[in-house]
Amino acid sequence: MTNDNQIPPNTGDPALRQLDRFVGDWVMEGNLVGSDEKNIQGKVSFSWLPGGFFLQQHIEMDFAGFVQIDSLELIGYDPQTQTYPSRVYSNMSPEALPYSWLVDGDAVTITVTYGPLDATFTGRFGDDGNTFGGEWRPNPGADETVNVAYDISGHRA
Repeated sequence: MTNDNQIPPNTGDPALRQLDRFVGDWVMEGNLVGSDEKNIQGKVSFSWLPGGFFLQQHIEMDFAGFVQIDSLELIGYDPQTQTYPSRVYSNMSPEALPYSWLVDGDAVTITVTYGPLDATFTGRFGDDGNTFGGEWRPNPGADETVNVAYDISGHRA
């Protein structure tokens, strides 16, 4: 039996170990840009799938009272691009949505460019590793009614 907090030994690309720090349960809250009200709230859970090749993220989020988001994301590693491509399966789309993660120390960048979705998250871990925060912003030229700008942060549950 393996510890859920790390990749099982001798499996997956060693670069996957950069994702270990996400593993666990997180309480998240945020707000739409321009609002001081914490109108985005939810929980996120990360765990390794057996074999250690993919990190699973499950999100349950109330997004500003507009929509209840429930999604499952599977994150892998591409050694050629040194990125972490993922697919998001959610109650918001009949198709799996492609995202791409970059991890550089405490900094994390997540991008989605698919159909009308065109946004980037930039965030970072706090010094203690038990907090995380950042911002989702539409990419230049993106439809801001689809790619809503918001800030979000969280702490380990």
